[in-house]
Amino acid sequence: MKENLITEIEQNMLGFLDNAQMRQLHQVLEHCLWKVDICPKKENPADEYSKSNEKLLELFLSSKGIEGCSDKTLRYYSITIRNMMKIVSKQVQHITTDDLREYLGEYQQQRGCSKANIDNIRRNLSSFFSWLEDEDYILKSPVRRIHKIRTAKTVKETYSDETLELMRDNCNSLRDLAIIDLLASTGMRVGELVRLNRNDIDFESRECVVFGKGSKERPVYFDARTKIHLKNYLNSRTDANPALFVTLNLPHDRLLVSGVEIRLRKLGSKLNLQKVHPHKFRRTLATRAIDKGMPVEQVQKLLGHSKIDTTMQYAMVNQNNVKMSHRKYIS
Repeated sequence: MKENLITEIEQNMLGFLDNAQMRQLHQVLEHCLWKVDICPKKENPADEYSKSNEKLLELFLSSKGIEGCSDKTLRYYSITIRNMMKIVSKQVQHITTDDLREYLGEYQQQRGCSKANIDNIRRNLSSFFSWLEDEDYILKSPVRRIHKIRTAKTVKETYSDETLELMRDNCNSLRDLAIIDLLASTGMRVGELVRLNRNDIDFESRECVVFGKGSKERPVYFDARTKIHLKNYLNSRTDANPALFVTLNLPHDRLLVSGVEIRLRKLGSKLNLQKVHPHKFRRTLATRAIDKGMPVEQVQKLLGHSKIDTTMQYAMVNQNNVKMSHRKYIS
């Protein structure tokens, strides 16, 4: 309790003292209070900390929303941070590194989740406490000393040329064929695909503008085969929906992400293919582009990544090409 009081006093003096003065204040408080017993007032409500925490979390989420975070990202922030607050049961100003380490360890043990999942939670907590530090609500983020959790790097699969052709040959509708071609040739996210409208497509230049994460626009490009199949699909439609892709049955509503995922999963099951999902097309495009010599900076622009490290996580380099390059440049 005494440490919490000292921390709270220091928090309130942040705007008035420099670092040297803050250190001096800390020493004075410890000296003056070392023989003093401090107990909380009994009349304080037990959930007082939760009200303060909730207000700070709302301010944090508002800040992230202004920065352009998607609703999905904001929900993930909210769920992970609220869960931590519920378990730790302290005002955020009093939460320590040990509290968070214990929380993450117990969370992993109880839920049996992967190290990657735990590191995602750690990153969310780091963003929250770093924001609190930047806004002068706390002295220093307790997540600073919790380093990135090492995870095993797995080689993620991509579609082979044969697999792509097999899926194209077994599509039961012009719509599904156009979807496969558009995902394979542009590398766009499935969420970007379902938001497209008919008038977004520039058939002359074989390109379209998509709205990615954080409402960022970027152009993507498709090949001649995609152009033909997309035109065939649009010419076959009789509805007036402006959406580029709609459901096959009446009333022909805009196709949702779940609709694309279910359709591809059924196609994969029919062909006895493993792990057929929209995101795999994106990874395939990135891998193929880098493998054929496209500069990674251009692949980054194509995929709409803000950081090049993210692009490198998507792309895998063909080991045969590594062997050939070794012989060419080193052997």
